[in-house]
Amino acid sequence: MTDSPPATHRGTPRKAAVAAWIGSALEYYDFFIYGSAAALIFSKVFFDASDPATATLQSLASFGVAYAARPVGAFLLGHVGDRFGRKRIMVFTLILMGLSTFLIGCLPTRDQVGGLAPVLLVLMRILQGLSAAGEQASANSMTLEHAPQDRRGFYTSFTLNGTQFGQILATFVFIPVAALPEEHLLTWGWRVPFWLSVAVAVAGWIIRRRLDETPAFEAEVARGTVPRMPLAVLFREHWAGVLRVVCAALIATVSTIFTVWALNYATSDAVGLDKATMLWVSIAANAVALVALPLWAHLSDRIGRKPVFLIGAVGSPIMIFLYLAAINAKSYPLIFLTGILTLGVVYSASNGIWPSLYGEMFSTRVRLSGMAIGTQIGFAIAGFAVASAAGIVTPEGWLGLQGWTGVAVFTAILCAISAIAVATARETYRVPTAELGEPARPSTIEPGRAQPRNP
Repeated sequence: MTDSPPATHRGTPRKAAVAAWIGSALEYYDFFIYGSAAALIFSKVFFDASDPATATLQSLASFGVAYAARPVGAFLLGHVGDRFGRKRIMVFTLILMGLSTFLIGCLPTRDQVGGLAPVLLVLMRILQGLSAAGEQASANSMTLEHAPQDRRGFYTSFTLNGTQFGQILATFVFIPVAALPEEHLLTWGWRVPFWLSVAVAVAGWIIRRRLDETPAFEAEVARGTVPRMPLAVLFREHWAGVLRVVCAALIATVSTIFTVWALNYATSDAVGLDKATMLWVSIAANAVALVALPLWAHLSDRIGRKPVFLIGAVGSPIMIFLYLAAINAKSYPLIFLTGILTLGVVYSASNGIWPSLYGEMFSTRVRLSGMAIGTQIGFAIAGFAVASAAGIVTPEGWLGLQGWTGVAVFTAILCAISAIAVATARETYRVPTAELGEPARPSTIEPGRAQPRNP
């Protein structure tokens, strides 16, 4: 049975997409400034600088801690979002992220309080992870359920577009910080980007408090079919979809290797590239992604989710190999070219359409929890891929490979798992919204004929 959106919801797809974009940009500004700080600063501020190699490994591992917390947050926030609505989670996650990030900028250093410093840092990072667990799933659910049926890919891509902008903003803020004299950088300079996040809590409340709940969720409420225990329904009826999303989400390894490990490797003593220049590579790649994401998503509304996702899943490991080779060769022109193609163009094919691809695997009753749990477990593995990569680059090597080539092969293996998961999935881009997550049936959307759009 297909429910028409109530009249009060007509015209809201753009509003939902804008709210998702702005909220995700603010939220992931906070999340990604930690990555830059972990790669460039925290090993000297919060960990034992007398052993640089171990301190670097610990700093990168602290980046991954948030990814370990994200599955826990996904279970908690997924239940609330499917039980009480998407809007509440969208507001809560921004406030929690803004507060925890601001407090990171206030933490004492290891020289001031000893071993308590890294403990407090990890605690704040856990709170960041709990917040991020619900942000994308709630924003994606909100946007998908408001979107016209033939443009779900395009509208949901705005969540990831906001994420990319947040990463650009985070990197841009760190460029002048990284250029400070080390004495100022390690005392007060690194704190400034974290203090700026206090605006997130205020902005989150202003932006999202007036957003309408989705017509799909309100239809569930009106019918009295909202489950009291969404997680029980999810794992009883949609466990295969959760497992598929976990495997598909491993594609995020490309992003974490590019933005954190490769930055640390390029600016290490072994390679010695300029910090500010490498940050500009990330800005340029993410700027291109802002354009590429909606274009790939629009294409997926025309030819399907699977072929577009697979372009990214197959092409990204090839490009990450070329990018790391360019870094090893210390060629800035090649680094910029391969960096932009890797993160800005090829990876965007997968990154831009996963919100619609994953969301369409679940029914309205469990969509938020299904996406949240599936993605956050996959993202947790991708997050710790940074620490794994740091462990691979050792004199012993990995699988007989030395240095960055082992990291490239490691990334390719995880991308292959992602590609297989999506290649064997059901194509859903023509399935009506009300029928998503249900057993396959002949689509009511005729090939080559678009569904009527909301004005």
